This record gives sequence, structure tokens and C-alpha cells, in this order.
Amino acid sequence: MKKIALLSLVTASVLMAGGYKIPETSLNGVALSAANIAHNKSADAAYYNPANMVFMEDKNHMETDLMYIGLDPINFKGTGIDIDAHRETFFVPSLHYVSGKVGKTRIGLSIVSPGGLSKRWDDAPALYKAKEFTLEIIEISPTVAIPVNDKVAVAAGFRIIYSRGVVKNAVPAVMSRDMTGDSFDFGYNLALAYKPTKELDIGLTYRSQVNLTEEGSADLFYDADGPGPSPVMINGNYNNTLNVPLPAFASLAVAYTLPSKTTIEFVYERNFWSAYKTLDFNYSDPTAEAVFGNPISKDWKDTNAFRLGITQELDNMILMAGAVYDETPVPDKTLGYELPDSNSLSVSLGGRYQINKELDIGLAVLYSMRESRKLSASDNNDNGIVGEFTNANVLIVSTGIGYKF
Repeated sequence: MKKIALLSLVTASVLMAGGYKIPETSLNGVALSAANIAHNKSADAAYYNPANMVFMEDKNHMETDLMYIGLDPINFKGTGIDIDAHRETFFVPSLHYVSGKVGKTRIGLSIVSPGGLSKRWDDAPALYKAKEFTLEIIEISPTVAIPVNDKVAVAAGFRIIYSRGVVKNAVPAVMSRDMTGDSFDFGYNLALAYKPTKELDIGLTYRSQVNLTEEGSADLFYDADGPGPSPVMINGNYNNTLNVPLPAFASLAVAYTLPSKTTIEFVYERNFWSAYKTLDFNYSDPTAEAVFGNPISKDWKDTNAFRLGITQELDNMILMAGAVYDETPVPDKTLGYELPDSNSLSVSLGGRYQINKELDIGLAVLYSMRESRKLSASDNNDNGIVGEFTNANVLIVSTGIGYKF
């Protein structure tokens, strides 16, 4: 097996802020733009705020979802350059479970894909940095919640993260590399739910930084034309190690339910991406180290996301809508073709229909509109980028089935 650190992809998009994050890991998460932390009575509370499990109906709650993610082909225009990345499509399943009461505690389990990226370019100069950058992430998150009193509950759990990715790029007229790899890494999460009145819900969550500890090897080629098969392969077993932080994030949420059974929730999210300072591949072979082993400055910044969700309960149906403004952590100086990220505004709609007391089904849609990103010569970009990235929008469609027993 060929293994290697997928880095730029991992830190760029893997978790909960900036890049091509996927904070919407359930049907309700998509419908509400992930503004379902303070007020949550569904199985996905196991992921978004497991402390809320304490206040749920004393039954087993289970939900399974299938999410479609479509990334538009990003366009880049510079002097004498007009190129497009590939259009990317993903189908992402998820599972959430909340147990009935075990004494006074509740146990939860979520299996989700909290982040991912696929960016492929066929044209120069982008292909020399990102012929292919593909990332798959799976998180298994077991949690336990306990009541403090009849208004306060706390929860804690583990984050078990599996990542797998592909990296193909080249130094023109020198060498190219073709790498695949995977890694298991671990972290934790904490949550609090406070319900001072029947109408008011307050939630606080924290997901820890996870250090991605990749080890593996890569196929390296003497290849003047970029990534891909070459008549002269150097070796297929060059060892590589890499250690990169997956930053922590915290959320504070407040929800209020009106007499009309309309719930309005606001979420402030802080993402600690400043932990991502450099990208540094370390090869055991001096030739590979000389070409690909120099540390690459990233210097990302901490960011904010602001989420708004509205839920309307009806007799046999729940209607939902949401919006989110999300800042990019990537500064102009270190922006690259593997992640030409920008600030985004997303809007969402969805609904659930109660078939009977045990079973419900639902559908939700989110559309993320990303700002264009323009770099001038005065930005002194490390990758030599001068031009404008556009058409980086994302469409998410989620279907789900919920069951109580």
C-alpha cells in the first residue's frame, strides 16, 4: 500500500471551519445551516450538542441520512490564463443514535463525514500544485450525557477520525509525485445544555484540536510534464512523515421558542485555524526531501461563523430554514490552487414529515455562495498567483429517515 500525508487537503478542509468544511452532517443540519445546537430534539443531538440528549423523550432515537454534495468547477483567470477545475460530486451517508435512559445518563453515537475536498486541475499552472487533491474523512463520535439538575446537562465524548487522501503534483521539469495515504487520529468533545425557561435554550460546545500524524511512502517520478506515469520512476517506497494540527472550534448558541411553536436559533462559532502554521513533508530520502520537503508557510487565521436557524412545528410536519456567513481562514499570501477558498454566504430549506409515532422522513437543501477571490501582484502570493477565482459555489441535498423505539 502506498501511504502518505494528505496534508494540504486535510487541514484545508477537514473539519469545521473554512475551506470545504461539512458542518451539516444531518438532515436538520442541512435544513438549518447547522444552527441546531441549543434547540435539538432529534437523534443528531448526539453530534451537534450531546448534552441535549438528557432532555429528549425517553426512547431510542435513530436517524440515517444520505447527502449529495456538488462542487461547481472553479474558474481561474489571470494574464493569458483562463482555466477550470473539475466539477466534483459526492454522496455522503451519516448515522446518529441516542439511547433511552441508562439510569440518569444518555449515550449517543454519530458516524459522519465532517469534512472533505476534491480539487483537480488539468491545466498549467494549477496542475503543478494540485493535479489532484482528494480527501475523505470519517468521524466516529461516541458520547455520554448526564443531568446536573432539571435545567442543566453536560456531556463528553471522543472523536475517532479516519482520513484518506490522494495528492498528485510536480515541480516542473524536475520531479512529480503520486501519493495516497490514511491515518487514524483522536480527540474529544465537550457540551453543555441549559434551559432556564420552557421557551429559552442555551448551548455551548467544544471540539478539540486533533493532531493528524501521517506516515507512509510515495511514488516519485522524473517527469518534466507533471504528475502521472513516467518512463523513469525513482522508487515507490520513499518514507514520509507529517504532523499537522486539525484546529479546535467552539460554539455558543441561543434559541427561543414562540407561542406559535416557532423556534429561532442563533449560533456563534469560533474556529481556531491559527494552529495551522506550516505544511512540512519529511522524506527519508535526501533527493525527495530536497524537492518536496521544504516547509510551506500557511499562517492561517482564526475565523468566525454566524448561523441562523428557524424551525416551525406543525401537526405532522416540521419546516426549517437557515442561513450562515462563514469566514475563510486562508490569507492572500498563502492561498493555493488546492484550496482557493473565500468567505461564503449559505441559505437552506427543509422539512420532516411524521408518518406515524415512530417514523418520519425528510428532505433538505443548502446552497453556499462563495465570494470571488482576487489576488494582485502587490499581495506577493507565495504560489505566484495573480488573478481571480470565481464560481466556487456548493450545493448540498440531504434525505433522511428518523425512527424512535
